[in-house]
Amino acid sequence: MVRTPLTPGERERGERFGVLLREARGGRSMVEVAAAAGVSAETLRKIETGRAPTPSFFTVAALAYALGLSLDELATACAAPGEDEGEALSA
Repeated sequence: MVRTPLTPGERERGERFGVLLREARGGRSMVEVAAAAGVSAETLRKIETGRAPTPSFFTVAALAYALGLSLDELATACAAPGEDEGEALSA
C-alpha cells in the first residue's frame, strides 16, 4: 500500500499537536508519559517533534488520557487558525 504524501496543512497540524503534547507534559519525562499512555518513548518523541504527524486515533486517545486532556481540547488546539474542530477532524 502506498501512502499519500501529507499536505503542508497536515504537517502543520502535526507540529501543533507535538507542541501541545510537550506543553501538556510539563515537567513529566517523556518516558513517564509514554509509559502511562502505553506507547514507546520513541513514538512519543516522533509525535512531539512532528516526525509522526498523523498518529493513530488510539495513540492520540491514550496520550490525551495520560496527560489529562480531552479529545475536544486536542481537536480545538490542533485546528488551523480560522478552522473549526470539525474541519480539523475531517482533514
